Amino acid sequence: MKVQDVADELGVSKSYAYKIVQKLNAELKEQGFLTISGRVNKQYFLERTCYGSKKKGD
Repeated sequence: MKVQDVADELGVSKSYAYKIVQKLNAELKEQGFLTISGRVNKQYFLERTCYGSKKKGD
C-alpha cells in the first residue's frame, strides 16, 4: 500500500499516514523483512490496524 492508500483507509492526513508507514516498516525490518520507503505490506497493515482481524462470533 502507498502512503495515500493508508491515509484514505484510515481517514488521516498524508503526513500522519507517512508516520504510520514508517512505524510499520520499522517493525517489519526488525523481523528481517525488506521494506520500501513510502509503502507497506497490505496484509501487515490490516493486521496491525485491526481491519484484518475477525471479531468474535464472525
